[in-house]
Amino acid sequence: MENELKIYYGEHHSQFGILRVPENSDSCPVIVLIHGGFWQARYNLEENNPIAADLTKRGFATWNIEYRRVGEDREGWTSTFNDVIDAINHLSKISETYPIDLSKVTVIGHSAGGHLALWLGSRIRLSAIDGLFNELLVTVQKVISLAGVTDLVKMWEIHEQKKMKSHVAALLDGSPEEVSDRYKMTSPIELLPINVEQVLIHGESDLHVPADLSKDYYKFAVEKWENVKLVILPDIEHFKIIDPTSSAWTSVVESI
Repeated sequence: MENELKIYYGEHHSQFGILRVPENSDSCPVIVLIHGGFWQARYNLEENNPIAADLTKRGFATWNIEYRRVGEDREGWTSTFNDVIDAINHLSKISETYPIDLSKVTVIGHSAGGHLALWLGSRIRLSAIDGLFNELLVTVQKVISLAGVTDLVKMWEIHEQKKMKSHVAALLDGSPEEVSDRYKMTSPIELLPINVEQVLIHGESDLHVPADLSKDYYKFAVEKWENVKLVILPDIEHFKIIDPTSSAWTSVVESI
């Protein structure tokens, strides 16, 4: 059994998370879950409910977070990024009431959530030196990117080649040519080294976010002497990686 609570970390209707805590736990490690959906408002944290329930049964507290997305009223392009920081910081407040161990925080993000998870890892090093984003006050021990968007410029190029609307440009309010600084500040591959343990898990059959994005990021991270691991899963597509009944989920659990 578990306790499941909706907790707001801000005043906007999307500034909340679902906390699940195992019953009869004295103090348990925390897994923060960041959902995907190319940062668009039509996708929400319900995508992560099955894996949140699975992880809580395994003895982890889970903090499945929502955030302001493209299509909602955002206070500028930084809103999505600051929401993720504020949601993590809110764990300090939650720890006053619930038995969670803030010395053991892992962030798992899927797809666009993988992008935000890796970006969040970079804030441990960068928070003190730039004032554009809120300061990250809770230390993250590990980041696990599941089919994550590791390179925003490459993702923008992929959508351009497919003649699709660019979800990356919608997130950052511009193309790489128009707002190049924003891409440099928010694209994980541009922010290496981030000096946080990282695990990249990607399905070889992913048609939404090609596995090459994780492979290229891994190669560059290794060159920067990062503590990084890459797991490529043959015959696994984009959503199987967050299906707790699939073989892919075993690799995720093992990486934790």
